[in-house]
Amino acid sequence: MSYIILTPGGGMGCECSFPPFETVETGKRSVDADRIMRLSRDGYAFLKVNDLERAESEFGKILQIEADNNYALVGLGDAARKRRAYQEASDYYTRCLQHYPRNSYALFGLADCYKNMRRYVKAVEVWQQYLEQDSHNIAVLTRMADAYRKIHDFQNSRNLYSQVVALDEHNSYALIGLAHLHYDFKKYREALIYWKKLLECAEHSVDIRVLTSIGNCYRKMKLFSQGLPYFQEALKRDPGNFYGFFGMADCYRGMNMQERSIQYWEKILEKDTQNRVILTRIADAYRHIGEYEKAHQTYKRALDIDYDAYATLGLAVLCKLQGRYEEAVVSLDRLVQLDRKNYRVYVELADCYRKLGQKQKALETLRPFQQFGVKNRVVSELMSELEGAS
Repeated sequence: MSYIILTPGGGMGCECSFPPFETVETGKRSVDADRIMRLSRDGYAFLKVNDLERAESEFGKILQIEADNNYALVGLGDAARKRRAYQEASDYYTRCLQHYPRNSYALFGLADCYKNMRRYVKAVEVWQQYLEQDSHNIAVLTRMADAYRKIHDFQNSRNLYSQVVALDEHNSYALIGLAHLHYDFKKYREALIYWKKLLECAEHSVDIRVLTSIGNCYRKMKLFSQGLPYFQEALKRDPGNFYGFFGMADCYRGMNMQERSIQYWEKILEKDTQNRVILTRIADAYRHIGEYEKAHQTYKRALDIDYDAYATLGLAVLCKLQGRYEEAVVSLDRLVQLDRKNYRVYVELADCYRKLGQKQKALETLRPFQQFGVKNRVVSELMSELEGAS
């Protein structure tokens, strides 16, 4: 059978060299055994160069000689997996495991199929069987950790990534996994530790995504000035990088440097003129600097592309800022029906009623939001203020 190279966090590649082919029972090399050995070698050679049709033909010939041959079943599974026919591939691996329960190649292939079919719990079960034979296999440990991350099992995922780092402290797959895991769970400060370890390891050759990920952690912590240099460095290396532009724009927005943020939002818009999210961000920036007409036109551009709740909210807030409270109320009341858990809509609507002198109506607007059981400081403070003024 082929030696199969397991690359940490990557795919399972086939290097088509073979251990000695063992014949069975008599110990003599039979004609059938010789033919199976030759077909196996040819099949894996074809598999290596992605000639899947010829590979499958060779493996199929083996099954005509020996219906449950593990070389052929794993080879057919590998070929199907390369075609992304994961259910078909899993059937071959399962058939092999029925006869050879400890076949590590079939176990790895089956687990990988389950992962690609997003059946992460099943994938973990099979990888656990693999680890019974090879408990320090970094490829399997990282893949198990990835699967646990996909099903939001923080503890098991972290433990497995940490096992890999204990075996190989500079393992990039595990460090990236730990960074993503902590980021997914909004542990941005911890995520930074792992992204920065990757940066230290790679320095000038670091992947741009590491730079933008560090910047994103700072953005999430609202430390915008600290995130800015990482996005700048990303743009030095790739002047057209979307995430670099987005990060720069959002950092300048967070630093209340709206004119600078507009420059970077517009760089994105140059390449993607129909991006209503970016149009809404530009309109928000114009609104913040008092360019109400430009803000209005830009919100309208976004809405001309398609309905956008944030553009609609922005227009309503613009109406409120211009003293057109009744008009704002109509839009906000409609938004409340469409987005019942967005606290900002309730706050803006209540504020409009307050500006109209309808404090009781403002309170009635906020109470339904609290019934969702979501605690929000802004809503609570506004309610206290309104109740105190009643």
